[in-house]
Parts: sequence; C-alpha cells; structure tokens
Amino acid sequence: MRDFVQPRSTRDAILDATDRLLAKYGYKKMTIDDLAADVGIGKGSVYLHFSSKEEIALSHIDRIIDRLNASLVTIAQSRGSVEARLRRMIVERVLFRFDSVQHYSQSLNELLASVRPRLLERRRTYFEEEAELFAVVLREGKKTGVFSVKDPLVTAHALLDATNALLPYSLSAYELGERPEIEEKTQNVADLVLNGLRKR
Repeated sequence: MRDFVQPRSTRDAILDATDRLLAKYGYKKMTIDDLAADVGIGKGSVYLHFSSKEEIALSHIDRIIDRLNASLVTIAQSRGSVEARLRRMIVERVLFRFDSVQHYSQSLNELLASVRPRLLERRRTYFEEEAELFAVVLREGKKTGVFSVKDPLVTAHALLDATNALLPYSLSAYELGERPEIEEKTQNVADLVLNGLRKR
C-alpha cells in the first residue's frame, strides 16, 4: 500500500514542507508550487517523488504512523514489566499523534476532508498495524501469567478503541486540550485498561 521509498533527503524535505504548509494553509489551499518553493526545488522535482498532492498529504500521515510504530516497537522490546511497557505504549500512542499535529488549527478530518475516503482506508490499516504491536505485549503478558486475556489481538483492538477518543482526528489539538491534560486522561485510561487485564 505504501509507496516505494524515494531517496530520503528530497522526499523527507517535501514531507516536512507538507507538514508546515498544512498547518499554515490547510490542504485545499496548499499547492504543489508552494511545496516546491518551500523545499527550494522545481515543481517537476516534486512529481519525481509523488504523483499528486493527495499522495503527498497521505504520505505525510503515513510517515507519522511509521514513526509512531517504530517508537511502539522500541517500547515493546524494552526492558521492564509487561504492564509498564503496555502502559507506556498506550500513552505513546496518543501523545505521539498529539505532538505530531499539535501545531494544526484544524482536526485531521477537517484538514484532509478532500482525501477522507482514502484516509479512512489507511486509518484502518494503521489501526491493524498498531493492534498487532500491542498484541505482542499482551501475548507475553498472557504467557507469563500477568494478564488474563482470551484473545490478545481482540483485546488489542479494544484497547485502541478505548483511546481513539483522545486522538486528534475529529478534534483539533486545541479542542482536545493542553498536552498535560491529554497525558493525564491517557494515563487514566491506561490504568483502567491495565486493571482490567491483570490476572486475579
């Protein structure tokens, strides 16, 4: 589903510019000319890396999720109890997204309304990938007798559902609140989830 990764420097520069211009203008007003000028390349060079403005915007979101997933893998493979790692993963899932788009004045749904069908399709894939990462830690917790779960993947999906309301999809970062408030809410959800998972 994801595009072949082009040489990193120019491609990443275009995606960095996309982040800045989405925050400044929004998707509809952002143009390929704007992106090229921001990066300091010709318009044709943008098309060497991306076929359309839609692909650029979606690739920008893909990059955020790829970076999030790399962070989740690092946490999942780190030292510490399965409870501590799962808690850190839950908090990271929310705060990473919040930090990635906190400078946007609109929610991602509003910002990318023009590409919403493709974004929703990708979002399902994102959530599947995340659920698999959470399921790894849940399986470990089940195997070691820390967690009482029937199906770790089903539980992982429920865990994602429990925190989706804290993600900046339908609300802007401003509407969601300040970062400390989001972190506290996420930690409360994490505590609630962990209390339900612990083997009694």
